[in-house]
Amino acid sequence: METSVPFATFEPMHNEIRTELDIAYKRVMDNGQFIRGTECRLFEEEFARYIGTKYCVGVASGLDAIYLLLKALGIGTGDEVIIPSNTFIATALAVSYAGALPVLAEPSIETYNIDADQIERKITKRTKAIIAVQLQGRTADMDRLNKIAANYGIKIIEDAAQAHGAKYKGKKAGSLSDAAAFSFYPGKNLGALGDGGCITTNDKKLADMVCALGNYGSDYKYHHIYKGVNSRLDELQAAFLRVKLKSLDRWNAFRQEVAKRYLSEITNPIIKLPLSSTEIYEHVYHVFAVRCEYRDELEQYLSHHGIGTVKHYPIPIHMQNSYRDLALSEGDLPIAEEISRTILSIPLYYGMTDSQVKKVIDLVNAFGTKGEK
Repeated sequence: METSVPFATFEPMHNEIRTELDIAYKRVMDNGQFIRGTECRLFEEEFARYIGTKYCVGVASGLDAIYLLLKALGIGTGDEVIIPSNTFIATALAVSYAGALPVLAEPSIETYNIDADQIERKITKRTKAIIAVQLQGRTADMDRLNKIAANYGIKIIEDAAQAHGAKYKGKKAGSLSDAAAFSFYPGKNLGALGDGGCITTNDKKLADMVCALGNYGSDYKYHHIYKGVNSRLDELQAAFLRVKLKSLDRWNAFRQEVAKRYLSEITNPIIKLPLSSTEIYEHVYHVFAVRCEYRDELEQYLSHHGIGTVKHYPIPIHMQNSYRDLALSEGDLPIAEEISRTILSIPLYYGMTDSQVKKVIDLVNAFGTKGEK
């Protein structure tokens, strides 16, 4: 059946700002600066101000942002970094690229974020950092995590790739730790028209080092102080992001309103809903992920009725071929495995119509009744 409610589409968002995007494109073309010019500098200033940090450094991707932070913190061979076991594989890859070992800790089955109660048992004398992934647009328990890190003298990094604009106790994700990594992949709440990322921090030395590491290790032209890489946010993407940043809060508010409808109107008892936004945890719903024991049947049922869905993420990191070296087997991380087995993200994007939202709600509520399953 033709998809009548896609999982996501950029069309309503981009139609609203197309003229501004065209102007931004022309401005970059006319200026003739394409790498680390005025647009990138201005975006870094504007995004740092939005997040509430002193510094922002644009890089090529969210993966690079985490990797460069780890390198700038001196984390490498022989070190361990604790990450949640249900994150996207990029979090683990960044640790591996830095030369360190990713140590997988279980998430909370309720929040999907790393479980602070599980972390201390994972800390060893080789542990150098914890990466708090602010998954699906909701932050982890940052007070607990920062307290644990301070007690053990280790660093906290936020992987805020899915949490642009999310808040914890009134402060935005990206300002809740030693440093944070963002992705601007097009599907993010703040997405470029291609790849991109950045780091945010209040530590000038760290920001300067990330900047140099991402520019071939150079602090100024042809002067190389580190063995760096090429990872820079290009001018065109920075210009597009400057346009989009102005609408981010409005777009997030729309997502929150759709989520409120889902949370109040989806009443099917076999569907487990995510937690709602609260005064402490302001959720921006990068995705709206439900859980169901009959996840695959739900996916097929919704697809048959024209509803797009995505499974985030159906194979846990420790069960991926690429991470066999962690020597973990099925059953070793049961909470992550349970989430991977049962989770399904349903449509939630800026510009959904009332009729589209109602169709999703009605179909999810009808699943499992009268043999619909």
